[in-house]
Amino acid sequence: MKRIFYLFGFVIFLCGPASLCEAVVDRVVAVVNQEMITLSEVEKWINPLKEEIVTEDRLEKQERTLALCRQVLERLIEEKLIDQEVKKTGVKIASKEIEAAVEEVRRRNSATQEDLEKALTVEGLTLETYKKQIEKGLQRQRLISWSVKVEVQAGEKELKEFYQKNIGRYRTNETYRPGQILFVIPKEATPEEIQEIRRKCQKVLEGIKKGEDFGEMAILYSEDTSNKDHGDLGYFKKGELIPVFEREALRLKVGEVSGIVRTEFGFHIIKLLDRKGMDPLPFDQVIERVRVDYHEGEMEKAFKQYLSTLKEKAVIEIKL
Repeated sequence: MKRIFYLFGFVIFLCGPASLCEAVVDRVVAVVNQEMITLSEVEKWINPLKEEIVTEDRLEKQERTLALCRQVLERLIEEKLIDQEVKKTGVKIASKEIEAAVEEVRRRNSATQEDLEKALTVEGLTLETYKKQIEKGLQRQRLISWSVKVEVQAGEKELKEFYQKNIGRYRTNETYRPGQILFVIPKEATPEEIQEIRRKCQKVLEGIKKGEDFGEMAILYSEDTSNKDHGDLGYFKKGELIPVFEREALRLKVGEVSGIVRTEFGFHIIKLLDRKGMDPLPFDQVIERVRVDYHEGEMEKAFKQYLSTLKEKAVIEIKL
């Protein structure tokens, strides 16, 4: 598999099709310091996840859907608060910084300008819209760097404790063996055709959830050459597969099956068949990594506290 574009490095959410919170008309679901958040904004980010809620129990599906809506709404409220602070403090991003960020996206993906614009078109974005997203992301990053300060003086004791609590981060020689069922999306597919392909993928996923054999379903339905091997892709090291695929595969436990995962190739159903290695590296060999991770953890705590302070000072009305 070739590497996929990191188009959303400066955006908090990923967007997609279909409707989740069922409503006939748009409406206000939250007001943050007199600024509105609408139902359509919540739906925009939730839609790709809807079909991954696989259950025969209608009530359970409604409850899980509502919980997901509330999680996304919480994130949108946090974004709104940060954007309001950006306006208050007058954070500015120079055009050359935006261009540099776009160039970095191209460099990381070994892409031409034409490649980038084609990838953006697939996601329903123009280059100018993408640049505005990058500008907003950079403004948020700068505000946070100004507002969230952490003075970390961690000694060896604190670092060792962190190392022990997070030993899974510091293992070596890990390989993993994913299986997949792939439904290819043709380059010229219309939105309606893409939805039909997703429905076929969803039907297969539902069959697996009900007990159908993953390997047999791969033979019958997968459009990848691995179908002859029951979907088995063989062993890989971290970094060898496209990030979105690898991230989902490594999230799974051995024997577990994912929801629907979309990449530039199409819709995937992934099963983690095996995982090897995972021997912990000695503390002395990874102490600098531990130090960096520890600092990032402290930054995350400080950022959450910063958000908490913004929420306490804000007037927030939730109507979902």
